[in-house]
Amino acid sequence: MGWTCQHDLKGHCKLLKVACEPGIKGCILGKSEYVFSSGSYEEDKKRVDEKSKTIDFAALARSN
Repeated sequence: MGWTCQHDLKGHCKLLKVACEPGIKGCILGKSEYVFSSGSYEEDKKRVDEKSKTIDFAALARSN
């Protein structure tokens, strides 16, 4: 499955009037939960795994 941004016009962002770079400041995809692929499945998986590691401070406080 594939798609394209509605503001992308041959690599140029019509919304920001700059070269299209998904996730840059002002991009409609910037604050979303999309993962922009680097082209390497292993590298992308590592990035997602690192992002999902969060600290549960409430559990940490209860354990001490």
